[in-house]
Amino acid sequence: MNLVFSDLTIVLPAFLAGLLVLATHIPLGAQVLKRGIVFIDLAIAQIAALGVIIAGSGQLDPHGWAVQVAAGSAAVLGALLLTWTEKRWPEVQEAQIGVMFILAASAGLLLVAHNPHGGEHLQELLAGQILWVSYAQLPMPALGAAVTLGVLYFFNDRLARLGFYLLFALAVTVSVQLVGVYLVFASLIVPSLAVRHYRPGRKLVFAYLLGIGGYASGLVLSIVLDLPSGALIVWCLSLLAMLVYSAGPARSTAAASA
Repeated sequence: MNLVFSDLTIVLPAFLAGLLVLATHIPLGAQVLKRGIVFIDLAIAQIAALGVIIAGSGQLDPHGWAVQVAAGSAAVLGALLLTWTEKRWPEVQEAQIGVMFILAASAGLLLVAHNPHGGEHLQELLAGQILWVSYAQLPMPALGAAVTLGVLYFFNDRLARLGFYLLFALAVTVSVQLVGVYLVFASLIVPSLAVRHYRPGRKLVFAYLLGIGGYASGLVLSIVLDLPSGALIVWCLSLLAMLVYSAGPARSTAAASA
């Protein structure tokens, strides 16, 4: 009994971190699919991770404000660059997003090449260490989530492309340090992809339920099986997404009602 309770106390802050990520990433993911810029999240998340790596090379506190500023600045610069490239060459924007992702990823590899702990740090940024999130790390993401949801609620479709990119960049900056690049992408895309043929009034509800179920089952399995939590959550999200998609309304019915 004590062992089970101890396991739950480990999982609880990680689960709360997952809820904070889902709170903003599900509506942002719906916007990403609607705007047709699916891989922007990977690019911005990787750029934010690059900012963390650059700050880390200066021996800064990994949870200090300087690292947050570095990651946020890198993500905002990436968002500004993507806005510029879209205006200049809109017909190849997805390709430009992909190039930006691979450049940021390659730059991260180069920066940690001579760091004895570089590989471990890079893996943490990609796969995340959500299981070891502490309560002390949650207030800032909670504030960021509240601001992001407030902007989405009051502006929603009225957000210009630059405004959306900047809001997206700041949201991803926080989440990538909590859960890693892989979970950022999965949280943004997988739930929204699974419910895309649902009726508008039900999309968000089922997307959130899917996300909550994916995080909860992935975290529990990671304790039981002693496997990496981030990777298991990605798989749990994906498997649940298949079930939600297949159990949803027929595509023809959904299309007719839309």
